[in-house]
Order: sequence, then structure tokens, then C-alpha cells
Amino acid sequence: MKRALAVLIVIATAAVATQAFTQNFPLPSLKPAPTQPIPFSHKIHAGDNKIECLYCHFGADKSPVANIPPVEVCMGCHKIVAADKPNIQKLTEYYTKGEPIPWIQVHVLPQHVKFNHKRHVKAGVACQECHGPVQEMAVVRQVNSLKMGWCISCHRARLDDPKFPTTMDCVVCHH
Repeated sequence: MKRALAVLIVIATAAVATQAFTQNFPLPSLKPAPTQPIPFSHKIHAGDNKIECLYCHFGADKSPVANIPPVEVCMGCHKIVAADKPNIQKLTEYYTKGEPIPWIQVHVLPQHVKFNHKRHVKAGVACQECHGPVQEMAVVRQVNSLKMGWCISCHRARLDDPKFPTTMDCVVCHH
């Protein structure tokens, strides 16, 4: 009986360790990038033109959600810049109709996980640490697993941060 219990504990421990271990690795691409309603290049905007992430995703440092930019933000520049290009004309149609662009979400967390962008931005976590080198991406894709083990490895590495120490308390993300 004791031997069977010991074997069961070893097997259960190995299964849990395997699951946690596989969640820590960044992946080259988890799934293909979705086809968006309007092609949008972060490489052009954030890379070549050096537009800061917070210019478009202005909610990331103020709220738990890093908003998808409304079409009005795009039109701030594109009323003038490249206004004759077909994709910008498509953008203008959404703007004229007062309709949001139906972007397809790329980075998706399970509903039971509560992620707060504001806390991470205020703590100095660069957008690229989670979202990858978006400034180099013509088409944004998910490059990190965003699974619990991956997040925990980051939190564990910052436990002793003198300015913004993290926590390993489960209710931080699961509440």
C-alpha cells in the first residue's frame, strides 16, 4: 500500500512538473497570425516611424485593459498621411460610417485570468516582454505562450525587485 502510494505521488509530481515546465518556453509562433480586416504593420508604425505603443494603446498605463485603438486614433494621422492608398481609404470608410474596425484579437488569455496592463506598464515591463518584438512585425502574432508557467517564471525573477517587487499570490491573477 505504501509503495503504491509512493509510486502514485511520483507519477503525479512528474505530471505536474512536466505541465509546468512546458508552459515556460516562448514559442516561435503558437498559431498563424489572423487575417485582419485592414492590414496593419507594427513594423511601419512602431518600428520605422517609432510611434510609441502608448500613443495608440493609450489605456495600457491607465487601466487594466490596453485598448485596441479606435479608428479616430488612426485617422489622426491618416486624414493626411497616405490618404490615397486603398487600405487607408478602407480605414476612412469605417471612420465615416462611425463604425469600429472589427480587429481580430491576437493575444488571448483564459477568462479566469485577470491581467492588469497598468500594473505591468507602471512597473517598467516593456510591451515586448510579453508581446514579442512587435516593432519588427509586419503582421502581429503571438510569440509567447502566455500560460501560467510562463507568467510565473517572470514573477519569480522579479520577486526581489527593489522598486516593483512581484508576488506569487494566486489571487493576483485568479480572482
